Amino acid sequence: MLNIAFVGAGSVEFTRQLLRDILSFPELGGVRLALHDIDPERLAVAEGLARLTAEEHGAAPAITASLDRRRALDGADVVVNMVAVGGHAATVKDFEVAAGFGVRQTIGDTLGVGGIFRALRTFPLLDGLAADILAVCPDAWLLNYANPMAMNLQYLAAVAPKVRAAGLCHSVYWTVRDLSELVGVPFEEVDFRSAGVNHQAWVLEWRHRGRDLYPALDAAIAADPGLARRVRVDMYRRLGRYPTETSEHSSEYVPWYLRDDAEIERLRIPVGEYVRISAGNLAEYARVRDCLARGERPAPREDEDAVEYAPQVIHSLATGERRTIQVTTANTGLITNLPAGAAVEVPATVDRMGVHPHHVGALPPQLAALNRSFLNVVELTVAAAVEGDPAHVRHAAMCDPATAAALPVERIGELCDALTDAHGDALPAPLRRT
Repeated sequence: MLNIAFVGAGSVEFTRQLLRDILSFPELGGVRLALHDIDPERLAVAEGLARLTAEEHGAAPAITASLDRRRALDGADVVVNMVAVGGHAATVKDFEVAAGFGVRQTIGDTLGVGGIFRALRTFPLLDGLAADILAVCPDAWLLNYANPMAMNLQYLAAVAPKVRAAGLCHSVYWTVRDLSELVGVPFEEVDFRSAGVNHQAWVLEWRHRGRDLYPALDAAIAADPGLARRVRVDMYRRLGRYPTETSEHSSEYVPWYLRDDAEIERLRIPVGEYVRISAGNLAEYARVRDCLARGERPAPREDEDAVEYAPQVIHSLATGERRTIQVTTANTGLITNLPAGAAVEVPATVDRMGVHPHHVGALPPQLAALNRSFLNVVELTVAAAVEGDPAHVRHAAMCDPATAAALPVERIGELCDALTDAHGDALPAPLRRT
């Protein structure tokens, strides 16, 4: 039976969702689950939820919990990483420092200065995680949920190429599911193809029984003026293919929207949204912790209906069932007009042998152009850490579309210095200010 290790298991609601889906497969009822977190209280809460989830599904997994990461990873077949280094406090710093310079953010976990500094404080964690995997479970699959996805996967490919890593995100699934509902066709009957980069991929094809569904989407947008007041609908109408991440996310990866008050109002962009989401996550954790402390069974959140890829990958590894999902992986000729080696998001087949990315070919040129702008920031952020060169942190921010649109170049450098000071020892040593 498979050994599964959860790193960052203290993200208790997400851990609960993954375990719910894993244990819903009868074939996985006896898996070994090793939970790891550096926070003893959160780890204890995660263990309690894991045991409750197993009971709810009538499953009998072997559950262990350890503050020692290497012990938790020992012998793992699958490692699921969902660590958010620095947690809510670091997120607040990213937003507040940037806002002090007049830079607006909505989510701040993927690109922009928020994404850059989230990556820089995550890379040391990835160094240690990769070393542990290579030492005690070198054949394991690392399934990464931690953002910024593209930066994290590209960094891992650079510093630990022997680690078998795949980045997982449900944005494509939910985009296509929601679009299918919008045009009135069952998602289960839809065929689609998507590719690009994580949080800025594109629905290249979308069909129902062979019929192109994009004309139906055009009709739905024409019939509802409110739909046009969303960033990704605006992007679709200008670029010809629908983006796979939310409008909140999408607004941060281009220079056109967040700089302008009128565009923020026209497209109803919720500046600072992730700070509110993060605070809500803290409140939800406290609710679950307190329920367990009283000996009560915490009710799941009303929105706990995500369909995650990691359980599907784990099931395929265990049973050989073939399925197609979306993954972030190194571009080994998969998308021909994006840089070689860049972290790209493409369809992949999963089975008992692992994850097998699909060749996509060339994206439409306007879409590839935006993805290359995105990947410039990724490449420079990774270079900053790999080369130990703090100048590349500034270069990444200078090349970031939304940051460059908001600030003159000298202020971009000052913002990078302020964020470096704010995060201090959380950053790789060569990138800290002395």
